Amino acid sequence: MSTWIAVIATGLGCYALKLGGLVTPRRVLDDPRVRRFTELVPVALLTALIAVQALADGRNLEFDAARLAGLGTAAVALALRAPFLVVLVVAAGVAAGLRLLGL
Repeated sequence: MSTWIAVIATGLGCYALKLGGLVTPRRVLDDPRVRRFTELVPVALLTALIAVQALADGRNLEFDAARLAGLGTAAVALALRAPFLVVLVVAAGVAAGLRLLGL
């Protein structure tokens, strides 16, 4: 039963968040501080997600050579302005290759 409570609460929270975006007055959205905040939040969240996925295993910090090499390869591919799909395939290929070699 507690799982359903969590699912319903999460659904209501998502709905409230979307509704909040729709009913926010235009003058608030035009404020430069709010605009700057909304530009930086997705970058911060994506960075946090990448850090968790690359450096964590459950509740433990883990420095896995294959993951870090894949992340580094992705960073280089992005710096070279490769298309996103190419970045994913190259990074996954490097990580999978290193795991195949046992590193």
